[in-house]
Amino acid sequence: MPNEQRWVRERGMNIVILACAISAGIHGALAPDHFEEGFGTGLGFGVAAIAAAVLAAVLTYRPTQLMLAAAGIVFAGLIASYAFAVTIGVPVLHPEPEVVDSLALATKAVEAVGLAAAVSLLHQPQLSFGIQPKGTSA
Repeated sequence: MPNEQRWVRERGMNIVILACAISAGIHGALAPDHFEEGFGTGLGFGVAAIAAAVLAAVLTYRPTQLMLAAAGIVFAGLIASYAFAVTIGVPVLHPEPEVVDSLALATKAVEAVGLAAAVSLLHQPQLSFGIQPKGTSA
């Protein structure tokens, strides 16, 4: 694979991994406060944190097409969930719409960048096959 393609692939994967890690950290940090609002809301934040953390780790050490697609699905789900949360609420978990805040918007921006990077890598087969785990030579 030419160096330019490898560079694009590696940068794209780094963006996805970083977005997963940031999302995991923020959702994990906010989970305790959301448990105070309700068990379902706190559980949702906890699951989001764990899913994003697992994806960051797997994509770092054993990246696959499936895990890259999973990251895209998780990002899309988190963005859609927030859109519902601030517009119509989330039935059962958080029925009343919540207030838009800057931390949430920043988190969604990071997730949107991660989603774009994941989709870009998935749509470029020459870049997405043969992804090397971090720390290994190509």
